[in-house]
This record gives sequence, C-alpha cells and structure tokens, in this order.
Amino acid sequence: MQHSPRTPTGAPLHRRSRRRIAMIAAVGVLAAGGASLSLAATSDAATVHPAAVTPKASAAGLADPHKKEIAMELVSSAENSSLDWKGQYKYIEDIGDGRGYTAGIIGFCSGTGDMLDLVQHYTDLEPGNGLAKYLPALKKVNGSDSHSGLGSAFESAWKTAAKDTVFQTAQNDERDRVYFNPSVDQAKSDGLGTLGQFIYYDAIVMHGPGDDSTSFGGIRKTAMKKAKTPAQGGNETTYLNAFLDARKAAMKTEDAHDDTSRVDTEQRVFLQAGNLNLDPPLKWKTYGDSYQILTLP
Repeated sequence: MQHSPRTPTGAPLHRRSRRRIAMIAAVGVLAAGGASLSLAATSDAATVHPAAVTPKASAAGLADPHKKEIAMELVSSAENSSLDWKGQYKYIEDIGDGRGYTAGIIGFCSGTGDMLDLVQHYTDLEPGNGLAKYLPALKKVNGSDSHSGLGSAFESAWKTAAKDTVFQTAQNDERDRVYFNPSVDQAKSDGLGTLGQFIYYDAIVMHGPGDDSTSFGGIRKTAMKKAKTPAQGGNETTYLNAFLDARKAAMKTEDAHDDTSRVDTEQRVFLQAGNLNLDPPLKWKTYGDSYQILTLP
C-alpha cells in the first residue's frame, strides 16, 4: 500500500534536496557566529560521461532504458551532486527536515511511509533479511521524525543491506512503482515526450504525489489553468513552460526549495533549446555545479 507523504496533522510532506538542506544548515551555523557564507559552487568542473558508441535513439520516451538512465542521472545531479545515482543505495542520514531518516536512491523517508514500504517489499523478496526486524519500529515512527527503535544499529544494517543486489532491486522497484511509473504514465497521457516525462518525474520526486497546491498533482492542475496539454490540443513547449512556472512557484513556498536551479539552469535550458527528446549532448547546472552527458549512457 502506498502511503501518502503527509505529517500526522495532514500538512503535506515534500521531499528536500539533501544538498540544499546541507547548504541551509551551513548558513545557519555561520550566521549564528556572525560570519557570512557565499553559496557559490565550490567547483565548476564538469562531470562527463566517457566517450562511447552512441546507441540509436528511441522514440519510446523514458521507456527507452538509455533515456531512463539519463533521467536518473539528472535527478541525482540535483539530489546528490553526482551523476552516480547507483552509489546512493547505501546512503542514510537524518537531514533535519522533519521526515526522520532519508535514505537510498530516491530519498526514502522513515517519516513518510515509503521507507516502510521499501523494507516490506525487500522482506517479501528476501525474508529474514537484516532490515526485516526493524519493520515494527518503522511502522511506529511513520508520520514522525522519530528514530525510536532504529538509531545507529538500523543505519549500519541499511548500509550492509545496500550491498545485497536484492535490496538494490527492491529500491529500484519502489522508485518505479511510487514515483517513476505514475509520473511517466501521466506525462504520456498528457501527450508529453521524453523531456516532459522527465520534468514530471523530477517534480514528483521533490514534491511527492498528491493534489494539494505544492504536490505534483496540484502543480499540474495549476499549469493546466494556464495552458492546454498536448493531449488537449495545446502546444507542448507552451504547456511545459507553464508547468515549470507552477513548479517554481511551489518551490518558493518552502525554504529548502528556494534555489530553483534544477528548473532554471537545467530543465528550462533543455526546453528553450527545443530538446523535447532529451537527446545528448546535455549541459546543465544545479546549485552552481556544472554537469554534462555527452552521449547516450
């Protein structure tokens, strides 16, 4: 069962970039000491895929495994400051956003239900795994930022489990079930191509599913008040610009999202270039850092 990402009081819980949380924390610490901090990127060096033979492009959108890999790397550049999304299976920490632990390739949270669903799925695939014994604790802390029954032992167990290919598969499965597949299916229903499918996916990763004004469904509804989707006879570029405008407005409502570079210097760049098929070479910036994907992975 998919859990709605909400607090016990019903206020929407949206995802925050781990990178952004760290930056906010650093500013707070320095401000308390009377110091100032520039949030300019520490490095503008590009991350580049090694040269490779470029496979033939597919018209299947993000159903094309090469384009799906690009989508994973684009999200990882914003969430992890790295294109190496597969290096995040072992990641786990409390980033202080009220959602308890944030972990894994898509930021599964102990306070929003998707971490519970993940561990349950892992246990269905591999009974008796090292995380199964934490299911009762995960059920108790769901909807809160509590670590009760979890703590350092759970963190160690998570990192150990991350070496298990079954757990990696479980993370991939839950990412696709809760975030990737619903967003891509909705994009296809709206008549959107590869770029539009990615734009929807990145939005649902950050804002979560739901219909309130700052969740994915609410952002889409706001955009549709401004422009028709291609499925409604509208222009794809016009609609996607309206969607990005609506998403940017939603991001501005939360401190952790007030850096909108993943829209301004990433997705909008591709859209303005007319790259609706999300074809390499791709060059973009998130939080001031530069990245490149020169060929299809």
